[in-house]
Amino acid sequence: MTTRRIGLVGDFNPAIPAHQAIPMALQLASNALDVDLDHDWLPTEEITHTNRLSRYDALWCVPGSPYRSMDGALSAIRFARENKRPFLGTCGGFQHTVIEYARNVLGWADADHAETSTDSLRLVITPLACALIESTGPVRFERGSRIATAYGVNEAGEGYHCSYGIDAEYQAELMSGPLQITARDEDDEVRAIELEGHPFFVATLFQPERAALRGRLPPLVAAFVRAIDRQARSR
Repeated sequence: MTTRRIGLVGDFNPAIPAHQAIPMALQLASNALDVDLDHDWLPTEEITHTNRLSRYDALWCVPGSPYRSMDGALSAIRFARENKRPFLGTCGGFQHTVIEYARNVLGWADADHAETSTDSLRLVITPLACALIESTGPVRFERGSRIATAYGVNEAGEGYHCSYGIDAEYQAELMSGPLQITARDEDDEVRAIELEGHPFFVATLFQPERAALRGRLPPLVAAFVRAIDRQARSR
């Protein structure tokens, strides 16, 4: 059986629950889908060239921002987007997916994150009206989206550890092309996005991997692994 390799983009911290959960989630997916998986943690400051990324079948930009190197995280997201590698971004990964798209697709070179660059004139990621720290809540999925297909339902309860999201001022422009909103919360706030025309490119503000801490296979992680295996078999 050929091993599928996943690069976990982020600065590993064993105290972060999501970092504890991600290897568990991947192991649950490996067992359930009979796909042999291996993963490496990729510290963001070590991502200085695409050679560091090209060995992986897929990339997952994980929670735990601010990253030690925003440039490293953005480079990895761009590599996955441009090279059609299956990609998952969760929490901080969601936020940086938005920034990468704004900078490199929309051409907004000054797009930035309020947590790390308060002086920028175009903060596409800003504080949430109500911080979502160790909170849970319902998420509604857009019909026909990859995330809705993964869950097999129209709504699910998910957990967060997050204080930042998409700034409302830029939301319409950000989502006017192939990047689409595919999940919202009960207040209609954006909670997941995905990129049309890509084999699998999904980012969530919530942390679906946390289900693995309770011994449950996260549906989105299962869908991610299916996409990895499917694409690897087609090459």
